[in-house]
Amino acid sequence: MSTTVPTDSRAEVTLDTETVDTIAVLEALAEPQPRPTRAKLTWTQEEDGEWVANYGGYFGGSIDKRDGRYVASDTFGLVVGDFESLELAQAQLAEQLHVMLPSVIRPVD
Repeated sequence: MSTTVPTDSRAEVTLDTETVDTIAVLEALAEPQPRPTRAKLTWTQEEDGEWVANYGGYFGGSIDKRDGRYVASDTFGLVVGDFESLELAQAQLAEQLHVMLPSVIRPVD
């Protein structure tokens, strides 16, 4: 025969005012966690009309010039957009990489 015993894993804790004040002081004195810096992004022109992004040491995507427009594709090969200038395409791909790959952090030189 078996019996099921209900359990409550929650515990109630009561803290005195001095302990609460001490915790508040310690939290205030704790150093804030540094915000992550963006990974270093570099561009290499592979061929005429093709640029490849290196994002923190990883392949970050590419930009291809097609019919006078610049088509940016991310690290997974998905098209980020079609732009009228290389600079706009690079800026948009850079922003996309910072959002998509936040764990790729290397200090910017």
